[in-house]
Amino acid sequence: MTDEGTGISSSPALSANGLGKRFGSRVAFDDVSFEIGYGEVFGFLGPNGAGKTTTVRTLGTLLTPTAGSATVAGLPLIPDNGVEIRRRISIMPESPGLYLRLTVLENLQCFADLYEVSAARDRIDQALQAVHLTERAHDTCGSLSKGLKQRVALARALLNDPQVLFLDEPTSGLDPVAAREVHELIDGLRQRGVTIFLTTHRLDEAERLCDRVAILNTTLRTVGRPDQLRDELFARTLNVRTVSPLSNPADVFLGVESVSGWREDGPSTYVLTVTDPALAAPGVTRALVKADADVLSISVSHHSLEDVYLELIDVPAGLS
Repeated sequence: MTDEGTGISSSPALSANGLGKRFGSRVAFDDVSFEIGYGEVFGFLGPNGAGKTTTVRTLGTLLTPTAGSATVAGLPLIPDNGVEIRRRISIMPESPGLYLRLTVLENLQCFADLYEVSAARDRIDQALQAVHLTERAHDTCGSLSKGLKQRVALARALLNDPQVLFLDEPTSGLDPVAAREVHELIDGLRQRGVTIFLTTHRLDEAERLCDRVAILNTTLRTVGRPDQLRDELFARTLNVRTVSPLSNPADVFLGVESVSGWREDGPSTYVLTVTDPALAAPGVTRALVKADADVLSISVSHHSLEDVYLELIDVPAGLS
């Protein structure tokens, strides 16, 4: 996906350094910094109004930043590079924006002309195959389900064979089956080396698809792998359930290697803070057997990306 003659494969596919955008006195986003490698799926998460879409529009050359700097597909984000950057990227907005009375093929032909795509028919055929729509090429877009329209929009975004693909809420409003199909398409693009900048409100989607995620709420709260963020924010714990309450839990748990603390979490349920779950679990099992406890379960606590999100974004529950 990279051009060895330009040398861009050795630089980040996307980078931002103190990037910001204001509209008058209103701050859309501020002091955003990150680097994204080629072939990486990078999740961009945050509540409504956090600045996610404005960041995409800025990196996509549709808006001019008011602070900081960035590179996009190996080129500095400056006005003189706008045309060349747009040749190397594609943006798929949340709303597909298709001509509903035209067929799938006619839509793609229209946009191929607008993009001045070379060998347009071959590119259209490849894009249709990539999103599994070859057999629906002559259907009008108005007759398609929302999931199929999203696939047409993705085919349109692939026409110029982009190095960087911005996907803004690509599964918004889709049923689970259609969303899974889009996920499979994203996985396929990753395998082809396309860099994907994904904004989403679906935290399970980000956890499944993204190599790393950034959490934005006007300013950038954190960037990292989901598992890395969980380890940084939350202590490792074991959940222990017994048939009846232990008479003296401290005597049972605190002598076990790798267990640093414990608390009750309901009747006959205990949460143990541990440094290494794999080392602690066998020792806790032996200690419970030695104490003649009837054990129902011992399990490692797994925090989700949603737990990380709620820890970093001040919202009471769910997503705004």
